[in-house]
Amino acid sequence: MVKHLRVDREEKYEIVEEWFLKDLEMIDGKEADTDNPYFDMHFHKVYNLEAYSCASKYTFARTLTKLNEMYLKKDLKIVNFDDTYLNDDSIWSSNNRDCLVLMRICFYASNLLCLSLCPLS
Repeated sequence: MVKHLRVDREEKYEIVEEWFLKDLEMIDGKEADTDNPYFDMHFHKVYNLEAYSCASKYTFARTLTKLNEMYLKKDLKIVNFDDTYLNDDSIWSSNNRDCLVLMRICFYASNLLCLSLCPLS
């Protein structure tokens, strides 16, 4: 965990606490149905954390999952997260696919606009 400091025009980051992935037992997203940035990380102690946004919370969980698959291959419990956004193969996951999602939304919105402007006979 790092602490962000701004001194004059410089931004600095200070390491406050370190954890090992091998010691992580579970990540609890608290509420999968709501858009909240809060989550718990369960080590030998439970740490209550707040991400910058809900999207960054999911990105963090996906990153930990990938690191676990790559290096440890242990059973990492991830609870109270929406699996649709957590899985990388989903169209809605935001790992460099934000533009694709935005293009689809704009495409559907423009289709709806065109259909709403068409006169009915």
